[in-house]
Amino acid sequence: MKVQFLGAAQTVTGSCYMIEACGQRFCVDCGMHQGNKAIEERNRSELYRPRDIDFILITHAHMDHSGLLPKMAKEGFSGPIYCTKATGDLLELMLQDSAHIQEMEAAWEAKKFLRRGLKNPPAPLYVVDDAHKAVGLFHTVDYHTAFEPAPGIHITYYDAGHILGSGTIRVEAEEEGKTTAIVFSGDIGRPQSLIVRDPETPPHADFIFMESTYGDRDHKDEDRSVEELSEAIDYSHAKGEKVIIPAFAVERTQEVLYCLHLLARRGNLPDDMPVFVDSPLAIRATEVFERNQELFDRQALQSLTGGDNPFELPNLRYTLSTEESQSINDYKGPAIIISASGMCNAGRVRHHLRHNIWKPGVSIVFVGYQGVGTPGRKLVEKAKKITLFGEDMEVAARIFTINGFSGHAGQSQLLNWIEPLLDKHVQVVLTHGEAGAQATLANLIQQRFGTRPHIAGYLEELVLEGQGREPATVRHDAEAHPRVNWDFLTSEVERKWDMFKGKISDVQQRPWVEQTDLQDALEKLDYALTRLLSRT
Repeated sequence: MKVQFLGAAQTVTGSCYMIEACGQRFCVDCGMHQGNKAIEERNRSELYRPRDIDFILITHAHMDHSGLLPKMAKEGFSGPIYCTKATGDLLELMLQDSAHIQEMEAAWEAKKFLRRGLKNPPAPLYVVDDAHKAVGLFHTVDYHTAFEPAPGIHITYYDAGHILGSGTIRVEAEEEGKTTAIVFSGDIGRPQSLIVRDPETPPHADFIFMESTYGDRDHKDEDRSVEELSEAIDYSHAKGEKVIIPAFAVERTQEVLYCLHLLARRGNLPDDMPVFVDSPLAIRATEVFERNQELFDRQALQSLTGGDNPFELPNLRYTLSTEESQSINDYKGPAIIISASGMCNAGRVRHHLRHNIWKPGVSIVFVGYQGVGTPGRKLVEKAKKITLFGEDMEVAARIFTINGFSGHAGQSQLLNWIEPLLDKHVQVVLTHGEAGAQATLANLIQQRFGTRPHIAGYLEELVLEGQGREPATVRHDAEAHPRVNWDFLTSEVERKWDMFKGKISDVQQRPWVEQTDLQDALEKLDYALTRLLSRT
């Protein structure tokens, strides 16, 4: 059996394990890469070979685990896509929304190319029709019920407690008279989260592929999430400004609504402060939650059966249309705006940030993980300026980071999850985490349980040879991390700068207006170099 890591290896997006076993080629998850330009270029990799994939197993509906499904369907994949019913319901909405964003961004890029006289603008990764194709391939499965997608391969889903319908997947493959069992954790949820049930630990396996997002820390003050949110609201309400909450449309938006509902019940939500849910996807996802109440934890179910809907508020306003969204920024007075995307790298929230981030008194409240290279990550790391729609903006808003909303288990919870699975024969592979978090978690697992986890690299291949045997490793470092040619880049800058200096005497003879135009261009270059130096 061979496993290759096509994403979420020493990073937290693009989850995809490509597996070869029993004459089949299949993958666990097929997520979108999110981050800077170089990371997002991985979405166009030819390594997936969709026509050669026999089936796909999806752990849950977040785009970093499922966002490339329409691209697979577009490029020839036609096999079954297995997921839980709730995951399928959410993905039907989310993949169409993602496709719409792809189309809109491609159209915007095409106009930009046209204005600049450039040709061959980038095409969208996929379009809405491709999303419909992918949804048509869904096969829903139940927790704890084994099924056989191909001869010799047995699959069972367990509740991962991360978002509605999320699963941990156990794979058993029978080859040459031997059975190898593998657990793919998916994203492991936090015990006692607000809505969904606690994560389950599946039965024993030979190999554990485990996420490690928060492997280096626990969530501080998990029980204070509601109070911290109240502090942000009080801060901006007192100054007559807005609270902006970048939130993933699925799970995080619903948890924030739940907390606001609790604050309203206590009398801690100001009556003159409307709550805008400015995400058509989040609105429809909330409806999916209400249709799948059997997956809620006991406390959320008790609220519902008592006639107390945790997703309702007295001053709640849903905005579906673009015009309604734009009108929020014309609203005078304090308000709460919940909008996607959760990492501020797309969607309507970027417009709300542009209108508010430079205002003292505004609160920006982050309630989820912020990936490397995203605008959200820069803000939680205290960036003083941020670029939105090509404009550099001062960050005068107060930044709040509330870790208690995280859908991921913290360090102690990860250790508690894996403990029942470990014995001296089990091999642990850490994925879906940044390098520092993974190194910390690997050291703790070794100290506490006596087994040293393997930390997977992007494009690395593991050959699994059975219980108690170290997997053989094939790395592809040159392809995974192409060398940046700094010598060429810096010499090109120096060459062109020397060319410009050689023309200064001619420039000085030009009309004054032309000289000031060139002065403006040079000042922009100077500013860009200053920004570059501030980041090194």
